[in-house]
Amino acid sequence: MKRKILFIILAILVASSVALYFIFRTKPQIQMLPTVEVEEITTEDINIYGEYVGRIRAQQFVEIHARVEGYLESMTFKEGSFINKGQTLFIIDPRLYKAHVDKARAQLNKSKAQAKKAERDLNRIRPLFEQNAASQLDLDNAIAAYETAVAEEAVSEADLTQAEMTLGYTKVTSPISGYISERVADIGTLVGPSAGKSLLATVVKSDTVRVDFSMTALDYLNSKERNVNLGAHDPSRKWDSYVTITLADGTIYPHKGIVDFADPKVDPKTGTFSVRAEMANPDHRLLPGEFTKVKVLLDVREQAITVPIKAMVIEKGGAYVFVMRPDSIVEKRFIEIGPEIDNKIVVERGLAKGECIVTEGYHKLNHGMKVIPTKADAEESKSAKKEEQKGDSNE
Repeated sequence: MKRKILFIILAILVASSVALYFIFRTKPQIQMLPTVEVEEITTEDINIYGEYVGRIRAQQFVEIHARVEGYLESMTFKEGSFINKGQTLFIIDPRLYKAHVDKARAQLNKSKAQAKKAERDLNRIRPLFEQNAASQLDLDNAIAAYETAVAEEAVSEADLTQAEMTLGYTKVTSPISGYISERVADIGTLVGPSAGKSLLATVVKSDTVRVDFSMTALDYLNSKERNVNLGAHDPSRKWDSYVTITLADGTIYPHKGIVDFADPKVDPKTGTFSVRAEMANPDHRLLPGEFTKVKVLLDVREQAITVPIKAMVIEKGGAYVFVMRPDSIVEKRFIEIGPEIDNKIVVERGLAKGECIVTEGYHKLNHGMKVIPTKADAEESKSAKKEEQKGDSNE
């Protein structure tokens, strides 16, 4: 009887122990994998730009000067208007220079008459000399007189040409077509080189303008590393360096300019070199002398690999990203970075097309950790659906 009771007690204890074990045992913890956003690496052509401060310059800027001295008699143009090449702008009192022309013409007629007389004298002396009726000295004098008269005639012709040219300078014309400034000298003013007031106006041709700006020596070295010669056309290249400018109101000027010149030397005072671009200005919106922002295409990286800046971590050892392998395990990979464009950065080395990198959630990762990947597009579509559902419920 006692044995039976003891056996029952032991059975109850064993059952109780087993029950307590199952009740209070430690449950195995389920490992929670981090969820990250990944993006597949693709390649694209990347334009590398530089931004500088530029100044607009007219394609041609010509000063109109008085080439002869005299009183300014009249002005035959409207200030600020468009004028054509060869158009008369000013008239300087021509009376004195007309008198010089008349005097030179009269002197030429006199020289011609003397030359004809000397020719007749020579024609008379030559037969007499052949008949021994005139001496050698008479013949030599006749020849010398004739040659002197011919030379005097040539001098008179040159004097007449010079006098006519000087008279022509009293009519001041424009050497180019363009817009003319206001007059510098008033009507009735004594003008001319010797009068100390020769500048009359300026003419600007601005249908095409030039944009001058300065680049650093570092920009030059970087372009040389990529075999890009600014200002020179390379037929082996699919693109040419061009510029766009921003107007004073913040708008982008619709026309692009082509870089056509780069100074071969660097200014030792500033460490920069001058660059020039030509730009069409059909509506004359660009005014010579104004400053503007210049954006220059420095290089084109063809089929370059880029990553979002937010996916990159920079530390003392360099820059790295987390790359997800096909088995959803991430690895910490250091990369060599290049120029920054918008919110992306060019990767020179370390990544290949088709690989996936972590763009969101990398702060909770370690090398070799398994993750649950989600695509950026999927997350955006989910949030968009949620917003649509909220809108439907509100309605």
